[in-house]
Amino acid sequence: MAARSVSILGSTGSIGRSTMALIEAAPPGAFRIESLVANRDVATLAAQAVRFGARHAVVADAAAYPALKAALGGRGITLGAGPEAVVEAAARPADWTMAAIVGAAGLRSTLAALARGGTLALANKESLVCAADLVLAEAQAGGATLLPVDSEHNAVFQCLMGCAPDAVEKVILTASGGPFRDWPLERMARVTPEQALKHPVWSMGAKISIDSATMMNKGLEVIEAARLFALPPDRIEVLVHPQSAVHGMVQYADGSLLAQLGTPDMRTPIAHALAWPARMAAEIPRLDLAALARLDFFAPDPLRFPALRLAREALMAGGGAPTILNAANETAVALFLDRRLGFLDIATVVEETLAALPPSRPDGLEAIIALDQAARAEASRQAEARAATV
Repeated sequence: MAARSVSILGSTGSIGRSTMALIEAAPPGAFRIESLVANRDVATLAAQAVRFGARHAVVADAAAYPALKAALGGRGITLGAGPEAVVEAAARPADWTMAAIVGAAGLRSTLAALARGGTLALANKESLVCAADLVLAEAQAGGATLLPVDSEHNAVFQCLMGCAPDAVEKVILTASGGPFRDWPLERMARVTPEQALKHPVWSMGAKISIDSATMMNKGLEVIEAARLFALPPDRIEVLVHPQSAVHGMVQYADGSLLAQLGTPDMRTPIAHALAWPARMAAEIPRLDLAALARLDFFAPDPLRFPALRLAREALMAGGGAPTILNAANETAVALFLDRRLGFLDIATVVEETLAALPPSRPDGLEAIIALDQAARAEASRQAEARAATV
Protein backbone atom coordinates (compact mmCIF):
# COMPACT_ATOMS: atom_id res chain seq x y z
CA MET A 1 0.00 0.00 0.00
CA ALA A 2 1.41 3.40 -1.01
CA ALA A 3 2.34 5.86 1.71
CA ARG A 4 -0.28 8.50 2.44
CA SER A 5 1.16 11.92 1.64
CA VAL A 6 0.61 14.48 4.38
CA SER A 7 0.90 18.26 4.70
CA ILE A 8 0.76 19.94 8.11
CA LEU A 9 -0.21 23.59 8.25
CA GLY A 10 0.93 24.67 11.70
CA SER A 11 3.46 21.88 12.30
CA THR A 12 5.26 23.54 15.22
CA GLY A 13 2.15 24.18 17.33
CA SER A 14 0.63 21.71 19.79
CA ILE A 15 -1.68 20.10 17.21
CA GLY A 16 1.11 19.91 14.64
CA ARG A 17 3.54 18.34 17.08
CA SER A 18 0.97 15.76 18.14
CA THR A 19 0.32 14.91 14.50
CA MET A 20 4.04 14.48 13.87
CA ALA A 21 4.35 12.22 16.93
CA LEU A 22 1.58 9.94 15.63
CA ILE A 23 3.20 9.77 12.19
CA GLU A 24 6.57 8.94 13.72
CA ALA A 25 5.03 6.10 15.76
CA ALA A 26 3.20 4.64 12.74
CA PRO A 27 4.60 1.66 10.81
CA PRO A 28 7.46 2.63 8.45
CA GLY A 29 6.21 3.73 5.04
CA ALA A 30 2.67 4.50 6.20
CA PHE A 31 3.04 8.27 5.71
CA ARG A 32 5.16 10.67 3.70
CA ILE A 33 5.53 14.36 4.53
CA GLU A 34 4.85 16.72 1.63
CA SER A 35 4.70 20.18 3.22
CA LEU A 36 5.34 21.63 6.66
CA VAL A 37 4.25 25.17 7.53
CA ALA A 38 5.12 27.18 10.64
CA ASN A 39 4.75 30.79 11.65
CA ARG A 40 8.29 31.75 12.68
CA ASP A 41 9.73 28.86 14.73
CA VAL A 42 12.52 28.06 12.29
CA ALA A 43 14.49 25.79 14.62
CA THR A 44 11.59 23.41 15.22
CA LEU A 45 10.41 23.51 11.60
CA ALA A 46 13.90 22.74 10.27
CA ALA A 47 14.33 19.85 12.71
CA GLN A 48 10.95 18.42 11.67
CA ALA A 49 11.70 18.79 7.96
CA VAL A 50 15.02 16.96 8.26
CA ARG A 51 13.75 14.24 10.59
CA PHE A 52 10.68 13.42 8.50
CA GLY A 53 12.15 14.03 5.06
CA ALA A 54 9.71 16.79 4.11
CA ARG A 55 9.71 17.90 0.50
CA HIS A 56 8.65 21.48 1.22
CA ALA A 57 8.95 23.84 4.23
CA VAL A 58 7.46 27.30 4.71
CA VAL A 59 7.47 30.04 7.33
CA ALA A 60 4.57 32.49 7.34
CA ASP A 61 6.82 35.26 8.68
CA ALA A 62 8.83 36.43 5.67
CA ALA A 63 11.48 37.89 7.98
CA ALA A 64 12.34 34.37 9.11
CA TYR A 65 13.26 33.19 5.61
CA PRO A 66 17.04 33.83 5.87
CA ALA A 67 17.19 31.66 8.98
CA LEU A 68 15.15 28.95 7.25
CA LYS A 69 17.43 29.02 4.22
CA ALA A 70 20.50 28.83 6.45
CA ALA A 71 19.05 25.82 8.27
CA LEU A 72 17.74 23.85 5.28
CA GLY A 73 19.56 25.15 2.23
CA GLY A 74 21.27 22.44 0.17
CA ARG A 75 19.15 19.60 1.58
CA GLY A 76 16.87 19.24 -1.42
CA ILE A 77 13.88 20.71 0.41
CA THR A 78 12.06 23.49 -1.41
CA LEU A 79 11.52 26.53 0.78
CA GLY A 80 9.08 29.42 0.98
CA ALA A 81 8.12 32.35 3.17
CA GLY A 82 5.25 34.76 3.56
CA PRO A 83 1.45 34.45 3.46
CA GLU A 84 1.29 33.53 -0.22
CA ALA A 85 3.85 30.77 0.27
CA VAL A 86 1.63 29.32 3.01
CA VAL A 87 -1.29 29.18 0.57
CA GLU A 88 0.93 27.61 -2.09
CA ALA A 89 2.08 24.96 0.38
CA ALA A 90 -1.55 24.12 1.19
CA ALA A 91 -2.28 23.73 -2.52
CA ARG A 92 0.55 21.23 -3.13
CA PRO A 93 -0.62 17.66 -3.85
CA ALA A 94 -1.25 15.73 -0.63
CA ASP A 95 -3.67 12.96 0.31
CA TRP A 96 -4.25 14.39 3.79
CA THR A 97 -3.78 17.87 5.21
CA MET A 98 -3.87 19.05 8.80
CA ALA A 99 -5.19 22.62 9.03
CA ALA A 100 -3.88 23.77 12.41
CA ILE A 101 -2.94 27.41 11.88
CA VAL A 102 -4.53 29.28 14.76
CA GLY A 103 -7.16 31.94 14.15
CA ALA A 104 -8.50 33.64 11.04
CA ALA A 105 -4.96 33.56 9.62
CA GLY A 106 -5.60 29.93 8.68
CA LEU A 107 -8.57 30.67 6.40
CA ARG A 108 -6.76 31.17 3.08
CA SER A 109 -4.66 28.03 3.43
CA THR A 110 -7.71 26.01 4.49
CA LEU A 111 -9.55 27.10 1.35
CA ALA A 112 -6.54 26.28 -0.83
CA ALA A 113 -6.29 22.76 0.59
CA LEU A 114 -10.02 22.17 0.09
CA ALA A 115 -9.88 23.40 -3.51
CA ARG A 116 -7.13 20.86 -4.21
CA GLY A 117 -9.23 18.02 -2.85
CA GLY A 118 -8.12 15.09 -0.72
CA THR A 119 -8.85 14.93 3.01
CA LEU A 120 -8.65 17.99 5.24
CA ALA A 121 -8.43 17.49 9.00
CA LEU A 122 -9.75 20.76 10.39
CA ALA A 123 -8.31 21.94 13.70
CA ASN A 124 -8.80 25.59 12.76
CA LYS A 125 -12.36 26.20 13.98
CA GLU A 126 -12.14 29.88 13.06
CA SER A 127 -12.34 29.00 9.36
CA LEU A 128 -15.87 27.65 9.84
CA VAL A 129 -16.81 30.43 12.23
CA CYS A 130 -15.69 33.20 9.86
CA ALA A 131 -16.52 31.70 6.50
CA ALA A 132 -18.64 28.56 6.82
CA ASP A 133 -20.51 28.99 3.53
CA LEU A 134 -17.27 29.55 1.65
CA VAL A 135 -15.46 26.65 3.32
CA LEU A 136 -18.26 24.14 2.76
CA ALA A 137 -18.76 25.27 -0.85
CA GLU A 138 -15.02 24.93 -1.53
CA ALA A 139 -15.01 21.44 -0.04
CA GLN A 140 -17.89 20.39 -2.26
CA ALA A 141 -16.39 21.97 -5.38
CA GLY A 142 -12.99 20.40 -4.77
CA GLY A 143 -14.42 16.99 -3.85
CA ALA A 144 -12.61 17.23 -0.52
CA THR A 145 -13.42 15.27 2.61
CA LEU A 146 -13.66 17.51 5.69
CA LEU A 147 -12.94 15.83 9.03
CA PRO A 148 -13.27 17.66 12.38
CA VAL A 149 -10.30 17.44 14.73
CA ASP A 150 -11.60 19.48 17.67
CA SER A 151 -12.11 16.81 20.31
CA GLU A 152 -15.80 17.68 20.75
CA HIS A 153 -16.70 17.75 17.07
CA ASN A 154 -14.67 14.67 16.36
CA ALA A 155 -16.55 12.93 19.17
CA VAL A 156 -19.91 13.96 17.71
CA PHE A 157 -18.74 12.89 14.25
CA GLN A 158 -17.92 9.44 15.62
CA CYS A 159 -21.30 9.20 17.35
CA LEU A 160 -23.11 10.19 14.15
CA MET A 161 -21.49 7.62 11.87
CA GLY A 162 -24.10 5.81 9.79
CA CYS A 163 -27.12 7.56 11.31
CA ALA A 164 -29.73 9.58 9.45
CA PRO A 165 -29.65 13.33 10.28
CA ASP A 166 -33.41 13.43 10.93
CA ALA A 167 -32.94 10.91 13.74
CA VAL A 168 -30.76 13.36 15.68
CA GLU A 169 -32.53 15.22 18.47
CA LYS A 170 -29.52 17.22 19.62
CA VAL A 171 -25.76 17.16 20.03
CA ILE A 172 -24.02 17.89 23.32
CA LEU A 173 -20.59 19.50 23.50
CA THR A 174 -18.72 19.17 26.77
CA ALA A 175 -16.46 21.77 28.37
CA SER A 176 -14.01 21.39 31.22
CA GLY A 177 -15.04 24.84 32.47
CA GLY A 178 -11.42 25.98 32.45
CA PRO A 179 -9.47 27.08 35.51
CA PHE A 180 -12.09 29.56 36.78
CA ARG A 181 -15.34 27.62 36.67
CA ASP A 182 -15.86 28.05 40.43
CA TRP A 183 -14.33 31.49 40.90
CA PRO A 184 -16.48 34.47 41.94
CA LEU A 185 -16.60 37.35 39.47
CA GLU A 186 -14.66 39.73 41.70
CA ARG A 187 -11.75 37.28 41.76
CA MET A 188 -11.99 36.65 38.00
CA ALA A 189 -11.59 40.40 37.44
CA ARG A 190 -8.02 40.08 38.78
CA VAL A 191 -7.01 37.06 36.68
CA THR A 192 -3.51 37.28 35.17
CA PRO A 193 -2.38 35.76 31.86
CA GLU A 194 -0.27 33.25 33.80
CA GLN A 195 -3.32 32.01 35.71
CA ALA A 196 -5.49 31.82 32.58
CA LEU A 197 -2.85 29.84 30.71
CA LYS A 198 -2.82 27.07 33.34
CA HIS A 199 -5.59 24.83 32.07
CA PRO A 200 -6.55 22.17 34.62
CA VAL A 201 -6.90 19.34 32.09
CA TRP A 202 -5.74 20.06 28.53
CA SER A 203 -2.32 21.08 27.21
CA MET A 204 -2.96 23.73 24.55
CA GLY A 205 -1.53 26.83 22.91
CA ALA A 206 -1.88 30.30 24.47
CA LYS A 207 -4.84 31.60 22.46
CA ILE A 208 -7.02 28.51 22.85
CA SER A 209 -6.12 28.30 26.55
CA ILE A 210 -7.49 31.81 27.12
CA ASP A 211 -10.57 30.98 25.01
CA SER A 212 -11.13 27.94 27.22
CA ALA A 213 -10.86 30.07 30.35
CA THR A 214 -13.51 32.53 29.05
CA MET A 215 -15.47 29.67 27.42
CA MET A 216 -15.38 31.57 24.13
CA ASN A 217 -13.77 28.42 22.79
CA LYS A 218 -17.01 26.57 23.48
CA GLY A 219 -19.01 29.37 21.93
CA LEU A 220 -16.96 29.12 18.75
CA GLU A 221 -17.50 25.35 18.84
CA VAL A 222 -21.28 25.84 19.00
CA ILE A 223 -21.05 27.87 15.78
CA GLU A 224 -18.74 25.28 14.23
CA ALA A 225 -21.11 22.43 15.19
CA ALA A 226 -24.07 24.25 13.65
CA ARG A 227 -22.13 24.53 10.37
CA LEU A 228 -20.58 21.08 10.36
CA PHE A 229 -23.68 19.14 11.30
CA ALA A 230 -26.36 21.45 9.80
CA LEU A 231 -28.15 21.92 13.13
CA PRO A 232 -30.06 24.94 14.49
CA PRO A 233 -28.65 26.56 17.66
CA ASP A 234 -31.41 25.17 19.89
CA ARG A 235 -30.29 21.60 19.08
CA ILE A 236 -26.72 22.20 20.29
CA GLU A 237 -26.21 21.99 24.05
CA VAL A 238 -23.14 22.72 26.17
CA LEU A 239 -22.48 20.98 29.49
CA VAL A 240 -19.56 21.58 31.83
CA HIS A 241 -17.84 18.27 32.52
CA PRO A 242 -14.78 18.77 34.76
CA GLN A 243 -13.30 15.29 34.20
CA SER A 244 -13.06 15.82 30.41
CA ALA A 245 -13.63 12.11 29.83
CA VAL A 246 -16.79 12.49 27.72
CA HIS A 247 -15.95 14.67 24.72
CA GLY A 248 -19.25 14.78 22.89
CA MET A 249 -22.68 13.15 22.78
CA VAL A 250 -25.58 12.70 20.39
CA GLN A 251 -29.16 12.39 21.62
CA TYR A 252 -31.35 10.46 19.20
CA ALA A 253 -35.09 10.61 18.66
CA ASP A 254 -35.58 7.13 20.13
CA GLY A 255 -34.06 8.19 23.45
CA SER A 256 -30.61 6.71 22.84
CA LEU A 257 -27.68 8.84 24.01
CA LEU A 258 -24.37 7.98 22.35
CA ALA A 259 -21.14 9.33 23.82
CA GLN A 260 -17.47 9.22 22.85
CA LEU A 261 -15.09 8.88 25.79
CA GLY A 262 -11.33 8.94 26.12
CA THR A 263 -8.48 10.50 28.03
CA PRO A 264 -8.09 14.25 27.42
CA ASP A 265 -5.39 13.90 24.77
CA MET A 266 -5.62 15.57 21.35
CA ARG A 267 -3.76 12.67 19.79
CA THR A 268 -6.98 10.63 19.93
CA PRO A 269 -9.06 12.81 17.54
CA ILE A 270 -5.98 13.44 15.41
CA ALA A 271 -5.35 9.70 15.10
CA HIS A 272 -9.00 9.15 14.18
CA ALA A 273 -8.75 11.73 11.39
CA LEU A 274 -5.29 10.61 10.28
CA ALA A 275 -6.36 7.00 9.74
CA TRP A 276 -9.98 7.63 8.69
CA PRO A 277 -11.94 5.64 7.58
CA ALA A 278 -9.76 3.03 9.27
CA ARG A 279 -8.35 3.11 12.82
CA MET A 280 -4.69 3.27 13.78
CA ALA A 281 -2.90 2.10 16.90
CA ALA A 282 -1.85 4.96 19.14
CA GLU A 283 0.19 4.88 22.34
CA ILE A 284 -2.24 7.04 24.28
CA PRO A 285 -3.18 6.37 27.93
CA ARG A 286 -6.45 4.47 28.11
CA LEU A 287 -9.38 5.80 30.09
CA ASP A 288 -9.75 3.92 33.37
CA LEU A 289 -13.39 4.32 34.37
CA ALA A 290 -12.94 2.48 37.67
CA ALA A 291 -10.15 4.85 38.67
CA LEU A 292 -12.14 7.87 37.47
CA ALA A 293 -15.12 6.67 39.53
CA ARG A 294 -17.48 9.52 38.64
CA LEU A 295 -18.65 11.70 35.76
CA ASP A 296 -20.10 15.11 36.61
CA PHE A 297 -22.13 17.38 34.32
CA PHE A 298 -23.73 20.76 34.91
CA ALA A 299 -24.91 23.76 32.96
CA PRO A 300 -22.41 26.60 32.44
CA ASP A 301 -22.93 29.78 34.47
CA PRO A 302 -24.12 32.51 32.03
CA LEU A 303 -22.94 35.33 34.34
CA ARG A 304 -19.45 33.93 34.77
CA PHE A 305 -19.14 33.01 31.08
CA PRO A 306 -21.00 35.55 28.88
CA ALA A 307 -18.94 34.48 25.86
CA LEU A 308 -21.28 31.53 25.33
CA ARG A 309 -24.26 33.86 25.05
CA LEU A 310 -22.41 36.16 22.66
CA ALA A 311 -21.52 33.26 20.38
CA ARG A 312 -25.10 31.99 20.28
CA GLU A 313 -26.37 35.50 19.55
CA ALA A 314 -23.85 35.85 16.72
CA LEU A 315 -24.88 32.49 15.29
CA MET A 316 -28.56 33.45 15.37
CA ALA A 317 -27.87 36.90 13.90
CA GLY A 318 -26.03 35.27 11.01
CA GLY A 319 -24.43 37.27 8.23
CA GLY A 320 -21.06 38.62 9.29
CA ALA A 321 -21.75 38.46 13.04
CA PRO A 322 -19.66 35.29 13.63
CA THR A 323 -16.77 36.88 11.69
CA ILE A 324 -17.00 40.00 13.89
CA LEU A 325 -17.22 37.86 17.03
CA ASN A 326 -14.10 35.89 16.15
CA ALA A 327 -12.01 38.89 15.10
CA ALA A 328 -12.96 40.89 18.17
CA ASN A 329 -12.17 37.95 20.42
CA GLU A 330 -8.75 37.33 18.83
CA THR A 331 -7.93 41.01 19.30
CA ALA A 332 -9.14 41.11 22.90
CA VAL A 333 -7.28 37.91 23.81
CA ALA A 334 -4.03 39.30 22.37
CA LEU A 335 -4.48 42.49 24.38
CA PHE A 336 -5.14 40.48 27.55
CA LEU A 337 -2.00 38.40 27.00
CA ASP A 338 -0.14 41.69 26.51
CA ARG A 339 -1.58 42.90 29.87
CA ARG A 340 -3.44 45.74 28.18
CA LEU A 341 -6.94 44.41 28.92
CA GLY A 342 -8.57 42.75 31.91
CA PHE A 343 -9.79 39.18 31.79
CA LEU A 344 -13.47 40.01 32.18
CA ASP A 345 -13.08 42.83 29.65
CA ILE A 346 -12.43 40.30 26.87
CA ALA A 347 -16.14 39.43 26.56
CA THR A 348 -17.14 43.07 27.08
CA VAL A 349 -14.98 44.23 24.16
CA VAL A 350 -16.43 41.48 21.97
CA GLU A 351 -19.99 42.50 22.88
CA GLU A 352 -19.29 46.19 22.24
CA THR A 353 -17.70 45.40 18.89
CA LEU A 354 -20.70 43.33 17.84
CA ALA A 355 -22.99 46.20 18.80
CA ALA A 356 -20.90 48.75 16.88
CA LEU A 357 -20.66 46.96 13.53
CA PRO A 358 -23.55 45.91 11.25
CA PRO A 359 -23.60 42.12 10.73
CA SER A 360 -24.28 42.27 6.98
CA ARG A 361 -23.33 39.10 5.13
CA PRO A 362 -19.88 39.43 3.47
CA ASP A 363 -19.85 38.41 -0.18
CA GLY A 364 -16.72 36.35 -0.84
CA LEU A 365 -13.29 35.97 0.72
CA GLU A 366 -12.10 39.55 0.30
CA ALA A 367 -15.25 40.89 1.96
CA ILE A 368 -14.76 38.46 4.86
CA ILE A 369 -11.17 39.63 5.28
CA ALA A 370 -12.26 43.28 5.15
CA LEU A 371 -14.91 42.68 7.82
CA ASP A 372 -12.38 40.80 9.94
CA GLN A 373 -9.99 43.76 9.76
CA ALA A 374 -12.75 46.25 10.55
CA ALA A 375 -13.77 44.23 13.59
CA ARG A 376 -10.17 44.07 14.83
CA ALA A 377 -9.83 47.83 14.50
CA GLU A 378 -13.12 48.41 16.32
CA ALA A 379 -12.17 45.97 19.10
CA SER A 380 -8.87 47.80 19.56
CA ARG A 381 -10.77 51.10 19.82
CA GLN A 382 -13.15 49.64 22.37
CA ALA A 383 -10.25 48.28 24.42
CA GLU A 384 -8.42 51.61 24.33
CA ALA A 385 -11.57 53.40 25.47
CA ARG A 386 -11.88 51.02 28.43
CA ALA A 387 -8.23 51.48 29.35
CA ALA A 388 -8.67 55.26 29.28
CA THR A 389 -11.44 55.08 31.89
CA VAL A 390 -9.48 52.95 34.34
